[in-house]
Amino acid sequence: MLRRLRIENLVLIREADLEPGPGLNAITGETGAGKTILAQAIGLLLGAKGDAAFVGPGADEAYVEAEFELDPGLLEEDGLEALAELRPEDEDGLVLARRVFADGRTRAYAWGRSAAREDLAVVGERLIAMSGQFEQRRLARPAYQLGVLDSFAGEKQVRLRAETRVAWRELTAARRRHEELSRGVADEEARLAELRALVEDTQGLEAGAEDALHTERDRLRHVTELAEAANVAVDALTPEDGDGAAGLTGRAERALAPVTAIAPELEQAAAELRDAELRLGETALELRGFLDTLQAEPDRLEQVEAQLERITDAKRRFRCETYGELLSRAAEARGELAGLEDGADPVSVAAGALAKAEKRVHDLSGKLRSKRRAAAEPFAKAVESELHGIGLGDGEFRVELSEREPGATGADEVGFLIRPNAGLPFAPVAETASGGELSRIALAIAAVGGGDTMVFDEIDAGIGGQTAHAVGETLRRLGERAQVITITHLPQIASVADRHFSVEKIPGDPTHTRIEQLSEDRRQEEIKRMLGGQEFLQTVR
Repeated sequence: MLRRLRIENLVLIREADLEPGPGLNAITGETGAGKTILAQAIGLLLGAKGDAAFVGPGADEAYVEAEFELDPGLLEEDGLEALAELRPEDEDGLVLARRVFADGRTRAYAWGRSAAREDLAVVGERLIAMSGQFEQRRLARPAYQLGVLDSFAGEKQVRLRAETRVAWRELTAARRRHEELSRGVADEEARLAELRALVEDTQGLEAGAEDALHTERDRLRHVTELAEAANVAVDALTPEDGDGAAGLTGRAERALAPVTAIAPELEQAAAELRDAELRLGETALELRGFLDTLQAEPDRLEQVEAQLERITDAKRRFRCETYGELLSRAAEARGELAGLEDGADPVSVAAGALAKAEKRVHDLSGKLRSKRRAAAEPFAKAVESELHGIGLGDGEFRVELSEREPGATGADEVGFLIRPNAGLPFAPVAETASGGELSRIALAIAAVGGGDTMVFDEIDAGIGGQTAHAVGETLRRLGERAQVITITHLPQIASVADRHFSVEKIPGDPTHTRIEQLSEDRRQEEIKRMLGGQEFLQTVR
């Protein structure tokens, strides 16, 4: 999800800070107010070229920054290796930015670090689906179509894809190792030295240790707050001077004890007070024990930091993306070294590992293909139904599956074909329409297959009336399982949004554009304006 979009000095926008939420976000405003500047801002994050004309009046540069929630496995995908290397440790989000200078030059950033514009474009297109030229490119990409079909097939299929990606990485490593050994690599001794170093550097590391160390480090970093809270609690229960909660409870019990013979009904209260005194005393002891553990190892934080640094260094040195991959590689190294000690042939060992990895990828690819074949027809029918509902009534939709060489997503290629009118041949979706019609086709596909963050700038082009209502309803339903941002002039769409932002041109020297989220009252006024204003509504009544 896009958490935040910040814009500075982009054309007419001096400064804007948007926080779109989950669901449907509508952006509206008068024609010419600057709504399309938002689309330009997102386009820059998707790799669009900068231009000196983007820089606002009187400014030296324009700046666009977006903060995203990050899928844990995203940066492990092919093509994102350079970006993954820039990721700061313990960073769970992704911050992308573009800067456009007055002479037209641009710079790209990830987490505030310089990055290639092409790398921003690759990751941006996997996080945001945007209408227009980017949509045409995205819909034409077989990898996108395959992902949508797998998403429609269900959670098991998505997990199977992730499993196949890991298996493919293992197969690639097994092939590389086998090829090196088969060629009789001159630096075999160096490779074995690396295996020994891998085993040595991972000695004592156990599964789950990295997560446990992160948790412990967070606790140790807050040891002062923990100690203060525990001390206050102990002092409240059993202070050194005077009565605390435990002492006062005991005093209350002793006050009742002599009179319970006269008033037996007080026995229950006295018993509860005795029990409460004991439990409060035990709690104080537990808290003191907790304080002792905080003071037991004053250098523990440094030890934990050193262990985490050791793990990070080992992952970097041995080119492992995750802690689990590091442990897996270390286990393989131990096995190979043990085999060498037993006199096993390294080439034969590598060939066996390669055959095992190939079989695993083949088996997983077969499972993926089976589920894709089962999902293709229901998916096509569901998209067709959506197309009819949003004003593309003659649209016929088809999913074609073909085999290809195995890869990280299996051994299938998917093509989405559409026939807008009867009698015409089926053609790829990205080649059959443009503008608003293409956006509506993308909406129909997303409404069935889901998505992450989708931005529509042309979806209301050339539609109105009942079709506009249908498009609005489809956007609303899509917003239940994806984040949708739509720039629109149609009240039928704006009225069903979960959040509503207004773009307004402010006269002045220079003229500039203001963007803000609307309260419920102001939202009603904006929708009235979109409907034609108060006079028009009165005439309709």
